[in-house]
Amino acid sequence: MPRITLIHALRHSPPPIEAAFARLWPGNTLMNLMDDSLSADLARQGKLTPEMTQRFRALGDYATGTGADAILFTCSAFGPCIEAVAAEHAPMPVLKPNEAMIEEILASGARKIGLLATFPGTLSSMPPEFPLGIEVVPCLAEGALAALDAGDVAAHDRLAMEASLALKDCDAIALGQFSLAHVAPMVAGATGLPVFSTPDSAVRKLKRMLA
Repeated sequence: MPRITLIHALRHSPPPIEAAFARLWPGNTLMNLMDDSLSADLARQGKLTPEMTQRFRALGDYATGTGADAILFTCSAFGPCIEAVAAEHAPMPVLKPNEAMIEEILASGARKIGLLATFPGTLSSMPPEFPLGIEVVPCLAEGALAALDAGDVAAHDRLAMEASLALKDCDAIALGQFSLAHVAPMVAGATGLPVFSTPDSAVRKLKRMLA
């Protein structure tokens, strides 16, 4: 079975992706790397920097040095940094957290996508990952990430669901954080829309690439 490195910038990301692997493709060797100061630094500085890209390169080099067959980043606000890692380690699969989900959304025929996120950086970095002709409507669930950081999962879920109501005129909703995956049924029930989450889509794509 493949050895897959999971690289995180938010401490809430490992459980949902590990659960997706256990459900959809069990038996892999998974390794978690985390630098949650990356998300804090991005929030403070307000933009990606060359230093952040270099830190991502270092994480990619470390993962490769351990014998990884693939790398999955779970931090959706760092697309250009991840692209730099992918370019250095091709042809090994290096996936951005959103790319598989975006592919599944496009295959569904949706053209107006509500992007629900709890981390503000996601709402600036992720829309350019969609192709031209796709309308992305950003929506921040204010206070949800702080609630999750404080251990109040119920408040996080409620705030995410309430924020999603602003996206009811979209064709589908994309959940921009791995930590949002478990609220997909709640958001779907509140909005009546198809809801796409990142962990399951990412595992399905890696399985196609590596199995």
